[in-house]
Amino acid sequence: MRALMGLIKDRHGTYYAQRKVPERLQEAVARVLNSEKPKQVFLKKSLGTKVLKEANVAATHVLADFNRTLASAEALLKQRPGVASITDAQIKLMAEHYYASLLAADEEERQEGAGSEPIFQSVAAQLAAAGLEFNTPFKVGDLPEAGLSDREVFKREHALAESLPDARSALSKGDITHVRSDAQELLEEFQLNLDGKSQSYRRLGMAVLTARVKALRDIARRNAGDPVETPPFTVGPVSAPASGGTLREALEGGRRSASVPRTAFTSTPVPSTCS
Repeated sequence: MRALMGLIKDRHGTYYAQRKVPERLQEAVARVLNSEKPKQVFLKKSLGTKVLKEANVAATHVLADFNRTLASAEALLKQRPGVASITDAQIKLMAEHYYASLLAADEEERQEGAGSEPIFQSVAAQLAAAGLEFNTPFKVGDLPEAGLSDREVFKREHALAESLPDARSALSKGDITHVRSDAQELLEEFQLNLDGKSQSYRRLGMAVLTARVKALRDIARRNAGDPVETPPFTVGPVSAPASGGTLREALEGGRRSASVPRTAFTSTPVPSTCS
């Protein structure tokens, strides 16, 4: 029996299905798969067997999935044709959006809590009810009526103490890979398919990296008790005349209109943690 096209063996003899992604689709496929990599050169999946007959059967389904992924990438390119450059005004607007998004996420967390305190208190209550001894430097008992607990403040400050030096180091070296995922998310939000090798992409990366350092510094100021306002936010597509508004209004408006950027970004500077 002959192996289907696209079947390969690893060094242990297990069969894999593999397909080379056409170069023009590699960035789009990475977006379809939500990959952290800027490009997806190969689609590859283990078939979980060393038997050729079983591998051929399993491969038909996996290769069909590959075809659907490539079709989705094709559709994505048709929706957003590639561009080789964007204007300085677009870059500035996107960097301002990113900066304001980080501050808005921080502001909301300060007002509403990070979300991990109820879990911490619940675990502490269960341990106490079971008669198990445990040590914690944090207060056990009632939840704060508003804002952050002392434990959440400590966790946020610890995270910031790591993320701010990392961002500054990246900025000092011009290492835009530090914010690659955020830059890509910005392009998604503003419906732009910018060439990742272009000069505009590098300028956007530096603008986003600069905005990240600025936002983290301002969050540190908030941690010290200094008032830092979440700035006004420009609502609308990057090519349209802007109208003023707060970022919170922009985020709320985004729920009503898909054309309005509305994401507060995944790499927030003070991620919620529970321990």
